[in-house]
Amino acid sequence: MRKFFAQPLEEKRKVRKDEKKAVGYYDNEHTKNVRDWKEVFDFVADKRILMAASHEPEDKEVPETFNQWPDYPPELRESCEEYAREVEKLAYKLMELIALSLGLPASRFSSFFEDPTRSVRLNHYPPCPAPHLALGVGRHKDVGALTILAQDDVGGLEVKRKSDGEWVRIKPTSDAYIINVGDILQVWSNDVYESVEHRVTVNSEKERFSIPFFFSPPHCTMVKPLGELTNEQNPAKYRAYNLGKFLATRRQSNFKKLDVENIQISHFKVQELANELDGALSINKK
Repeated sequence: MRKFFAQPLEEKRKVRKDEKKAVGYYDNEHTKNVRDWKEVFDFVADKRILMAASHEPEDKEVPETFNQWPDYPPELRESCEEYAREVEKLAYKLMELIALSLGLPASRFSSFFEDPTRSVRLNHYPPCPAPHLALGVGRHKDVGALTILAQDDVGGLEVKRKSDGEWVRIKPTSDAYIINVGDILQVWSNDVYESVEHRVTVNSEKERFSIPFFFSPPHCTMVKPLGELTNEQNPAKYRAYNLGKFLATRRQSNFKKLDVENIQISHFKVQELANELDGALSINKK
């Protein structure tokens, strides 16, 4: 990572990603419509991955996305591919443990991950001359099932405390991973598990490196609460949504500032739908 990001910008941009090439180098990403203070290199754990071409429901195109590997450093590809294979084993074990914690068989999530989407991001946060005016990554929630995060000892990750809304710094622990629950697991568990909002701060003196591994089902998955976890007393709290279309909608905001908030699982809350209907009825009565 250090060797790759230490190169001149023109060298890194030889493998630059864009709205057509979904993986590679990028240094102009937006989170919540705000420019991040970071540069990244993305790759997928397989040789290629299928991703919905657009968020439009009638667009059935699902093009293949292939990794773009830089010439330098020559050992980067082999190291990254080996790392992804090993962390994937941890992801499967974690999903088994989560299933057991929900009172389900350990293999309950296995069918969702027969052809999983596994992507890895190399993050580099350079020193920032005005850290009080920028964020490495703005506040957000991860869209997948699980994120397994490796980080150096610099620190900067913060999570939003639910009790009072304060941002709490996560102190790096040597030789340990941070595990983030993602939106998909929140929906599957019908809010038993919660996708926690987090962000990354920067500093004026030290650069920071981190490696998140994102673990999700395939793009064609319809995400909805598990039937075993819903009943008349605890009805489904989310409407089903197509993962590929959801991700395609989110990708738009990575490359350009939008006029509206990018899509969230909260937009599929059943209660939100009820509120919309109540609002519409109220307007009609007036």
